[in-house]
Amino acid sequence: MPPPNGFSMRPMQRLDLPVVHELEKRLFPQDAWPMSFFVEELSQAGPAADGGTRDYRVVTGRATDASASEATGEPNAEDGADVVVGYCGLMCVPPLADVQTIAVVPEAEGRGLGTAMLEWMVAEARLRRAQDLLLEVRADNSRAQALYRRHGFEHIHTRAGYYPGCPGGPIDALIMRRRLTG
Repeated sequence: MPPPNGFSMRPMQRLDLPVVHELEKRLFPQDAWPMSFFVEELSQAGPAADGGTRDYRVVTGRATDASASEATGEPNAEDGADVVVGYCGLMCVPPLADVQTIAVVPEAEGRGLGTAMLEWMVAEARLRRAQDLLLEVRADNSRAQALYRRHGFEHIHTRAGYYPGCPGGPIDALIMRRRLTG
């Protein structure tokens, strides 16, 4: 499924990293990846035939008001320029693939962007010959869990206290899997 009208998905580029990292810190303040993680992950991106084990994408769309500019931190977002409103990353070392990250700015939620990115990762994992696609999701993120269940993921394990430093104490991670074969 391609992104809905008004949005597009493309490979993440090094030039996207400052904006993606700012979004990461905003969207995941307790456990945001440092910039060095994004740099390292992107350095491993590319076609499997070329030895790449990762693939990262950004979703862009037109900013139509100042809230979109504030959401992304991109200059000139108020003037209707395309801005990053979501991003995702996949690692694949067959027979397993793993959703490394997936995020949509709150101002763009409910428009099918998470679904488009998740469906792209499922298709890419299959293309790279993975048999299973795994992910970790915070136990307190019911919206993301519902998305994953709608797309055939099942809870297979819990990692107690996986997300440290959260108000109220560590949060468990639910490990979810979608079988891609059989």
